[in-house]
Amino acid sequence: MYAIVNIAGQQFKVQEGQKLYVHRLGADSGEKISFDEVLMVADGDSISVGTPNIAKAVVEATVVDHVKDDKVIVFKKKRRQGYKVKKGHRQYLSQLIIDKISV
Repeated sequence: MYAIVNIAGQQFKVQEGQKLYVHRLGADSGEKISFDEVLMVADGDSISVGTPNIAKAVVEATVVDHVKDDKVIVFKKKRRQGYKVKKGHRQYLSQLIIDKISV
């Protein structure tokens, strides 16, 4: 069984027991959260698609930890102008474990 769910403005395909990294959520580590914006649920051969969401469908998850993603280097240069800028960025992420998908 899997579901397509909207978490923090992004759509993810999730299954029970799956680890997932999403943009930083406001929940504390160890806290249980639920997402009710479920767009699609597939269980074997039966598929139910919402318009836009499935009523009474909930995906429950547990926040494991808050981490930072790998560093991304942004380097800009204009040749023969003496212009160089080097910046880095690390995105804040939340690690989730999907506990239950219920329809």
